[in-house]
Amino acid sequence: MKKFCIVFALILSFVSLTLTGCGGGGNGITKIKVNEVTHSIFYAPFYVAQNKGYFADEKLEIELTNGGGADSSMAAILSGDADIGLMGPEAAIYVVDGEAKDKPVVFGQLTKRDGSFIVAKNPYPNFTMNDLVGKEIIGGRRGGVPAMTLEYAIKQAGLQIGTSADKVNLNTDVAFSDTASVFETTSAEFCTLFEPTASELCASKGYHLVASVGEVAGEVPYTCFQAKKSYYEENAYECEKFLRAVYRGYKFLLTATVDEIFDALAPSFVGVAKTSIVTSINSYIASDAWVNNPAMTLEAFNSLQNIMESAGYLEQRVSFDSVVDNSIANKVYKYFN
Repeated sequence: MKKFCIVFALILSFVSLTLTGCGGGGNGITKIKVNEVTHSIFYAPFYVAQNKGYFADEKLEIELTNGGGADSSMAAILSGDADIGLMGPEAAIYVVDGEAKDKPVVFGQLTKRDGSFIVAKNPYPNFTMNDLVGKEIIGGRRGGVPAMTLEYAIKQAGLQIGTSADKVNLNTDVAFSDTASVFETTSAEFCTLFEPTASELCASKGYHLVASVGEVAGEVPYTCFQAKKSYYEENAYECEKFLRAVYRGYKFLLTATVDEIFDALAPSFVGVAKTSIVTSINSYIASDAWVNNPAMTLEAFNSLQNIMESAGYLEQRVSFDSVVDNSIANKVYKYFN
């Protein structure tokens, strides 16, 4: 009897370890490792879901890391260091067009236009894209969607890119995470930055936020939630709960006051001045940054590929179905509407 009790106890211990080793604790909480491409108020619905307890309501625990660029965020989910990546869908297109076997799946869209702002060292009270002619603008990493969207906006304005005095000198040799520091220490007259970094830099250095790239470039599926196909298929319900919590965050932003939004975002931006957070909130609300429906459309997907082709970073187009699975997004949208 004593031996039986010992063996039974060992079996129970093994089962308990097995369950906790799969990301689920004894309290029924599932941990999801999320890697974000950068830390920005642009992703406000996600942070609201975190700070308002919407993930907790779904019995999810979020472990958040920062990739500092879509290439690093994609590497994190492909390696298994992250379960879900928050980044531009161009990263998935690059991988789907490559040799990887366990390819990424975009299962929910978050933003629908570029979230960066053009920052100038000198004032431009009536800024137009023509003010970039003959100047250098740091636009982020070559092949990344921020740089490609900016290039597209420049071309849409009828301008050419180059180093001569009659062209726009678009610098895409700077890592995404280094844009602000390089801008401060070089002679470049312009750069693009996300909020709240843009407002913080303007406040501390006397620089000027002169335009929203998103408003100039128009709508594009800019930031999405992605996971490896194997993770997505094995954890479909967790992905659905995850997206449901984020969508609640979006719904909160539609009706909350600016002060209420500040209170919901402040824990994710410790040390950032309230004025910068409020300015950022107002900027993204004004530019209509977030999607009403997390399901990506074919039209939006094709617009992204147009931008990638224009920048010379897409050798051949990939099919919508090879990158996007809207099944969860459609369920979440229907649930709330």
